[in-house]
Amino acid sequence: MDLSNMSISDLRNLQEQIKQEMKTREVQEVQKAREQILAIAQSVGVPLKDLLATGGRGAAKGASNKGNTVAVRFRHPDNASQQWTGRGRQPKWVKEWVEGGKSLDKLRV
Repeated sequence: MDLSNMSISDLRNLQEQIKQEMKTREVQEVQKAREQILAIAQSVGVPLKDLLATGGRGAAKGASNKGNTVAVRFRHPDNASQQWTGRGRQPKWVKEWVEGGKSLDKLRV
């Protein structure tokens, strides 16, 4: 196809046809990918909803991890109810432990 011999009107028409064809093909490609993913999930016996609900790692962009718990990394040896994940500010009991000259490693779970 020789574009140099086409009029501006013909080029714009062709451009619009290309845009429409690209949209159509993108929709087809997404549908094909969905079908392939579903077939793979079914072949290994994993329900699609479980495959999509992966939590923090691999979650869809913008997906929330709200409600997920973080493992406890530190626990008071004398009072198991005093625990800390190691995230955020140190609890008062951890500060007091460290300021008392004791090693934080002794609290590690």
